[in-house]
Amino acid sequence: MTPAATLQRSLTYWDLILYGLAYISPSAPLTTLGFIYTEADGLIVLAYIMGAICMYFTAKSYAIMTETVPTAGSVYGFARFALGAFPGFIAGWMILLDYLLIPAFIYVMFAVAMGTLIPAVDRSVWIILLVCISTGVNWYGIRVTAGANFIAVALQVIMVVGFVALGVVALHRGFGSGSLTLNPVFRPAAFHVGKMFSATSLVVMSFLGFDAISTLAEEVKGGDRRVVGRAIVAVLIISAAFFVLVTWVLGNLMQGVAFKDPATAAYDLAGITIGAWAGALLAWGNVLIVGLSNALPCQVGVARVVFAMGRDGQLPRIMARVHPTYRTPYVSMLSTAAISIGVALYMENRLDDLTSIVNFGALSGFLLLHVSVLAHFGWRNRSRHWFIHWVVPVIGIAVVLAVFSGMSPLASKVGLCWLAVGLVYGGFLKVKGREEFHVPI
Repeated sequence: MTPAATLQRSLTYWDLILYGLAYISPSAPLTTLGFIYTEADGLIVLAYIMGAICMYFTAKSYAIMTETVPTAGSVYGFARFALGAFPGFIAGWMILLDYLLIPAFIYVMFAVAMGTLIPAVDRSVWIILLVCISTGVNWYGIRVTAGANFIAVALQVIMVVGFVALGVVALHRGFGSGSLTLNPVFRPAAFHVGKMFSATSLVVMSFLGFDAISTLAEEVKGGDRRVVGRAIVAVLIISAAFFVLVTWVLGNLMQGVAFKDPATAAYDLAGITIGAWAGALLAWGNVLIVGLSNALPCQVGVARVVFAMGRDGQLPRIMARVHPTYRTPYVSMLSTAAISIGVALYMENRLDDLTSIVNFGALSGFLLLHVSVLAHFGWRNRSRHWFIHWVVPVIGIAVVLAVFSGMSPLASKVGLCWLAVGLVYGGFLKVKGREEFHVPI
C-alpha cells in the first residue's frame, strides 16, 4: 500500500459510537412508523424487538471479523479474507446495494418532509440540495464529520424524547389507547407469523448503520482491534432500547388514528393527537435535524467500501484516490453521491419500495458475513469457541433467511438482478486475474 491509498487514523471509541448512532438515527422509527405499524397489525414494539434480536447475531459476527480483518471494505474485506476473491467481490457487490441506496433513502425522506411543508417546490430540488450539503461537509475530512455527528445525535434525541413526552400527555388526555398498554407488544388476535417477518424485514432498515462502523476500521487511533467490534455491539444495544421505548408510546398513541399516507404517519399523528403546530414542528425538525445530518454518515460508509474495492482493483482504481489534504476518498465519495442522486430521483415517490430493496442488499451482505465466520474460524481453524464461532453465525444465517422470506416481490427481483450483474462482472475480474487484496496493518 502506498501513502496515497491510506486513510487518516484519528477516531476514538466514542467517535465510532456517535457515528453508528448518527447512521442509524435516533429518529429512525418516525420515518417508517406508518409502514411498520400497518404491516405488523399494530404490534410495532414486537417487530422492533424481533429486529433487534435478529441483528444481534449479525453484530457479533461483525465484531469477530473486524478484530481479524480491520479493513474499510467491511463485509467485502471479510469475505475476501475468509472465502476468497470471487465470493469477496460478490459480498462487496451486494452490500453496495445497501450502502448506495441508504443515502438515496435519506434524500427521499428529506424530500417527502419538505414536500409536506412546502408543496410548491418539487421533491427533486430538495434531493439535489441535500446531496450538495452532505458532500460539502464530508469533503473536509472525517474529523469534521465526527463533530457534525455529535451535534446531530444530540438534537435528534432531544426532538424524539420531546415528541414521546407530548405523546404520553396525549394518551392521558384520551387519545389512542388512553394509557400505556401492552397492545403494541403482543395481542394474540393481531399476531401472524408471515406478517411479523414482513414487518421485521422493514424494521431491519432502522438498525442498519451499526454495521457501517466497520467501514471506519482503517481510521481508528491506537492498535486495539477490539474497539470497532465493541462499538458495533454497543450501538445496536443502545438504539434497540431507545427504539422499543419510543414505539411503545407511539404504538399506543396510534390506535384508532387514521393516516392519509404511511410515509407521513408521524407528522399526522403529532398533528391529530397533540396539535397542528406539533405536526409542523416535527416535520421541520425531521428536515433540519435528521435530513441534513443523516446523509453525512451514510455517504461516509459507502465511500469507504468503494474506496477499498477500488484499491483492490475490483472497481476502477481511480476510486481509491485519497485527497492529499483532507485524507478522504474523494473520488469514491463524488461517484457514489452521483449514483444516489439518480436512484433518489427515480424512487422519489416510492419510499416503501426503496426500503425493501435496501434491506435485500444488507441481508445478502450479512449472509456472507456469517458464512465468513464459519469458514475461517469454524472450518479452517477448527475453533472450540462454540458460541461465537459456530452458534452465532449459524443462528445469524437462519435469521437472515427467515427475514428474506418476508421480502417484497419487487425487492427480490431487483436484488436478484443486481446479483446477476455482479456474477457476470465478478467472472470478468477473475478472468483478468485482478485478485490482489490489501489488509492495512
